[in-house]
Amino acid sequence: MPKTCAERCADYEDRRDKALELFAAKGFGQVSMRELAAHVGLTAGSLYHHFPSKQHLLFDLIEELYEELLATLHPVGRGKHTTARLSVVIRAHWALHAERPLHFRLAERDLCCLSDEQQAHIAQMRRQYESHLLLAIAPSTRLTGPALEAAAHVVACMLNSLPGWLQHSPLPQAQRLALMENMLLGAIERTLPECISSAA
Repeated sequence: MPKTCAERCADYEDRRDKALELFAAKGFGQVSMRELAAHVGLTAGSLYHHFPSKQHLLFDLIEELYEELLATLHPVGRGKHTTARLSVVIRAHWALHAERPLHFRLAERDLCCLSDEQQAHIAQMRRQYESHLLLAIAPSTRLTGPALEAAAHVVACMLNSLPGWLQHSPLPQAQRLALMENMLLGAIERTLPECISSAA
């Protein structure tokens, strides 16, 4: 009996998750098409019927991460105090990192394995995410141009790296999250002081 659409979609997602695990464990460049096919339960010849290419699959996984990073910024309330907005953003990033740690690993380590066109697309998504991020947590900033872009990039890097750095800490999760919030708020207070004072 042919599989239903739901069953085919579930199979696709399962194979995609297995590919993600393999890429994250070994590194994208160390995984051959034959090894990938065997890991996801396909023959090397049939793999191309499911995924256009190994590189396309990597791009799909990294693109998905940036789509979800953008989604973390949607529930941020513009009327809230700066610290409250920042807390919402931090907790959303913390939860996303806990849910998709392998995606973050791929995006940091294997982005260079994408084609120039794919890298340009991801770079555009990252700039969009960073600009939305700073607008969400510091809408009153007077920074412009390169200074604004640099501040957004640094805040984004801290948001996306701190959960991974703190995950092996012996501190309880609540204290790790509080430490992350304090570090980010301190950085923003020194870099974007007008945002904190205007919201007080």
